[in-house]
Amino acid sequence: MHRILVVGSAGAGKTTLAREIARRLDLPLIHLDRHFWQPGWTAPGEARWRETVAELAARPAWVMDGNYGGTLDLRLPRADLLVFCDPPRLRCLGRVLRRRWAHRATPRDDLPVGCPERIDLQFLRYVWRYPRDSRPRLLAAVASRAPDLPVVRLRGRADVRRWLASLPAAPP
Repeated sequence: MHRILVVGSAGAGKTTLAREIARRLDLPLIHLDRHFWQPGWTAPGEARWRETVAELAARPAWVMDGNYGGTLDLRLPRADLLVFCDPPRLRCLGRVLRRRWAHRATPRDDLPVGCPERIDLQFLRYVWRYPRDSRPRLLAAVASRAPDLPVVRLRGRADVRRWLASLPAAPP
């Protein structure tokens, strides 16, 4: 495994898990949010974003953290494994709120400079509706773009611990 996609709802634990996978397998870590957002939460144009993702996905090895469904067609065919963090929505909402509180004064290291942690009603709706709206689109994209791609679906902490235990030990 040299190219691993880590996807799931906000608050699902993608970033923490991606960081641990990258550490254990000694792979470069790519936080898509860092490449997408510009200061002030400004989004790039679609063409530029797709170009950026194509360049990132073309690298020989990575653990890539982030959803960005509009670029799954570029990333899925390059991936060796998809790790789908899929805990219950209430756990995701709780984590999002705790994360916001924890980063009220200090920026998150997976976000670019000038993009402080924020929460609004639209974002909370996205988290709540993820199982209904985004999960089916993700699974459909996998089925159509990379039907042979192995998928590891982690629904809770015990699943994460068991799966991480199956990975090689971290290098010294």
